[in-house]
Parts: sequence; C-alpha cells; structure tokens
Amino acid sequence: MEVERTSQSVPHKPAPTRLKDAAEEELEKLVFGDLSGFQAGLYADKADYSSEDENEVRLNLNKPLGEVDQLEDDQLFFVDSGPTQPTDLVHATSTDLTHAGDSDSEAELSRPAWEDSDDERLTISLSINPRLRKLRTTELDDVITGTEYTKRLRVQYERINPIPSWSLPSKDSERPKKSRRTSSPDASSESEDEVMDVDLPTNNSLSALLQSSATYTKRSKNGRLPPESLDISRLRDANYLSPSHSGIQSLSFHSSHPLLLSAGFDHVLRLYHIDKKTNPPATSLYLQGTPIHTAAFHPDGKRVFASGRRRYFHIWDLESGKIEKITRVYGNQEHQKSMEKFKLSPCGRFMALCGAHGYINILDAKTGQWVDSVVVEGVVADIAWSIGGKKLLVANTAGEVWEWDSAERRIESRWNDEGGNGLTTISLGGNDRWCAVGSTSGVVNIYDRKEKVVVEGHPTPKRALGNLVTAINVLEFSDDGQLLCIGSKEKRDALRLVHLPTCTVYKNWPTTSTPVGNIHCAGFAGGASGLFAFGNQQGKIRLWEIR
Repeated sequence: MEVERTSQSVPHKPAPTRLKDAAEEELEKLVFGDLSGFQAGLYADKADYSSEDENEVRLNLNKPLGEVDQLEDDQLFFVDSGPTQPTDLVHATSTDLTHAGDSDSEAELSRPAWEDSDDERLTISLSINPRLRKLRTTELDDVITGTEYTKRLRVQYERINPIPSWSLPSKDSERPKKSRRTSSPDASSESEDEVMDVDLPTNNSLSALLQSSATYTKRSKNGRLPPESLDISRLRDANYLSPSHSGIQSLSFHSSHPLLLSAGFDHVLRLYHIDKKTNPPATSLYLQGTPIHTAAFHPDGKRVFASGRRRYFHIWDLESGKIEKITRVYGNQEHQKSMEKFKLSPCGRFMALCGAHGYINILDAKTGQWVDSVVVEGVVADIAWSIGGKKLLVANTAGEVWEWDSAERRIESRWNDEGGNGLTTISLGGNDRWCAVGSTSGVVNIYDRKEKVVVEGHPTPKRALGNLVTAINVLEFSDDGQLLCIGSKEKRDALRLVHLPTCTVYKNWPTTSTPVGNIHCAGFAGGASGLFAFGNQQGKIRLWEIR
C-alpha cells in the first residue's frame, strides 16, 4: 500500500532578538546619541551665551583694528611659485604700453566693467613656454603678473589685427568710412532718392597715391617680345583681399598710377593698388540700383565713368569724391534707351554711347552734354576710337564698318569685314596700325591699316585666327601694340594671346592648368609694365606679369 505524501510549506520562524547588555547600550549612546541628549544640546549654546558676552562684542567693534585685522582672509596666505618675483621692469613696461595722451574721459570709457582680483596675484613665466617668448620686451624679462600678461596679449593681438578704422570715433561730424552722397537734382530725374555709399580711406591714401609719382614698374630696356614663346608668370589675384560678389564685367588700368578698376553686377566699383604683392584695395563705390556693365578711367586719370542697363550713367571724381549722375541725352533721347555700352576717346574730349536703331550719341566728356550723333545701318555691334580721338569706328552685326571723323563730323569711309556676318567686337591698337574684328563664329580677322581702306572697299585681313570656336567678346591690344588678347565668355578657358606683327598665337600659354574660367573682360597696364589682367565669371581678377 502506497502512502501519498504531500509537501506542505513550513512557516519561517524569525530569529530570536538578541538583547543588548548595558555596556553596548552605553557605547551606542556615546556614538550616535539619543533623543533626550539631542534636545538638551539645542539649549546648551543658548545658555552659554549671556548678555555680558554680547556687550563685550559691541565694545570690541569700537576698538581700532590692528595690522593683521585689516587684512582680508585671502591675504593671509600666498602661493609659493618660486624664488623669482616680478621686477620693476615689468611695471615700467606696463606703463609704456599705455597711451600717454589719453584724457581722463577716454580712460574712464576704456576702464573694464569688471576686474578679477586674482590676476594681480597670478604670476606667469614668459621664458618657459616658447609661445610666450614673443611677449617679452627684453631678453631678461621673465615673470609677470596676470594683469600685465593680459595687457601684453591685447597689444600683441592689436599688432597682428589692427583696429579697423570704422570702429574708431570720428573727429569730424562726418562718417570716416562711409559717406552717402545723392545726385544733384538737375542731373537726376528718375530716382531722386538714390543714395550711393562711398568706401573712402580714412588716411586719404587714394588721394596721396594720385598726387604721388608712383607708377608701374617697368620692364627691361629690351622690350621686344619673341613670337615663339611667352615668358609670363602669375601674380596674386588683384581682388584677393576684396573679392567681388558677381562676375567681373569690366576692367580698366589707370594710365599712369598703379591702380586697377573693376566693376560688375554687384553694383560696386572697386579700386585696387597694384603692388604685385598683396594688391590692397584702395577704395570702392556702391551704386544703388545700378548693375554695372561698363566702367573706365577717364584719360586724365581723375575721373571714373560707369554705366549699366539704365537710362543714366555716373561720373566719379576721385580727387573730390563728388559723384555726378547724367540722366538725359538732349537731342536724341528717344534713341538712347540704355547706356550700358560706351567708349571714351583717348584725347578725353568725347564719350560715345551705343544707342538703338543704329545711333551712336557723342557726348562731351567734361559736361555730359550731347555733341553729335553718328547714324549707321543695322544694329550697332561695337565701336572703337582711334589715337587722339580723330576717328570713331562703328561696326554693325552684318559686318559693315564706318569710320566717322570727329573734326569734320561726318563719315569718311566704309568697308566690309571679310566673312561678312555675325560681327561682335572691333578694336584698334599699335598706334592705329592694327584693327581686330571678332565674330560669332570665333574667327578673329586682323587688318594692317597701313594698307589703305578705300570707300566701299573689301580689305583682306593679314591673318584670320580660328583658334576659338565661340562668339568673341574680348579684343584688347597692349599699350605698345605687341600683344592682342582674344577671348570668349561662352566657353571655359577660351583665351589666347597673339603676337604682333607676326599675328601668331602663343602655344605655351595658357596651358590646361591655367586658371582662366569664363573670361568677361581683359586689360593691359600702360607703359612697359608688362601687367596683364582678366576678369572671369567666377568673380576673380587674375593678374599676370609678362617679361
């Protein structure tokens, strides 16, 4: 017989509580205390402090303080950082670094709002850390205080990063950096509230440069260029320190001083001092509401002409800073809907504006008044002045060229470009010996004007260059007539230099690694400086020196 066994849980019995003896309870009371002892301790201090003690404290407050009593708590201790202590030389240096000519009011304004008392007690060694040795005034200068360390760091920072002139208080009531000028009411009719910001140097560096005898650095006496290869080296970009915010639409070198003018659709005229090293910006002018297409120095070098796709243009006097806005062309205003394209005569007397319906308006470059008009057939493509402003060449898109005599005020000759159709640009160079004509196909015809062009003639070019395959928009001769720059903005790196009188294209430059981009404009510096610059769509002004 099987007996079924069931497991039943046995209840857990708690362990018997161990009773504490008298010695253990006494020890626990001494270590942890008990409730009655805690309550008794609350009133023990109150009983120990009597009214006599309070009167004694009041009497001690009226006693004069001793030398030790006058010290602060943190002055009772010092940090032992070594045997060397700050010398008198440090304090003398601190005095020399302050501006002796500051007035009390300026010192009050320059006083910091908060000073850390620990700076004076802090000591720093300048000889241990190599990076701090530049802060020493003498070779023996070593340990300085924290306050002196702060001053020297500030002086070192201001030496590397000078205080910008716009942050300094102006001595005059006018703003030192920006001056806002409005056009005269007689000259402005469309936007009378137009405001222009002129970025003027505070030290009149531009005026000093214009009045100085500084000029371009000339090449060697033997200035003839070989036709086989070109010795050219790249310089720092002209606008490296002051870049443009749009593509460079126009470039112009000053006739005598090392200045370069640039303009673009960012509404800003910029002047750069070309020193072949850093090329610092000289000044700039912002023309509100005027994306600039064309900008050029006047032949006298004292004024800048600028225009955009507007019914007005601006004249900027560099010496006085005055800005004049010309808005009307009296006589043929209906044919001048835009003043974006103009050419100044080399003599400085005339300004030719490309108009609509075959009109070219001739203005007086000094007064801005209308002088005469040249009318040709078709659509005007480009214009070019001869030496002395005696003749104006006008070319239309059909390949026809007219030569206008400025003295007799009449067209004296007319001829056709070989190839005929799609003419885009025309330029004269080499004392009017060479005439270059560009087309939409990329072909550039070079004519030798020693061969007389008769009326209704069809001259034969000395050389037809087919190195480029897109529309030509850049044709620039060097001042000595030895080089011709041809370029097209429609294709990247479409730039070539042509040697004259051989009319051969240099093969060694540009190379595949030359940073050209999409070229919009180019220019050669005057004289025998050998400077060559071009602006591209990326907003860069590449600067080169031709030896």
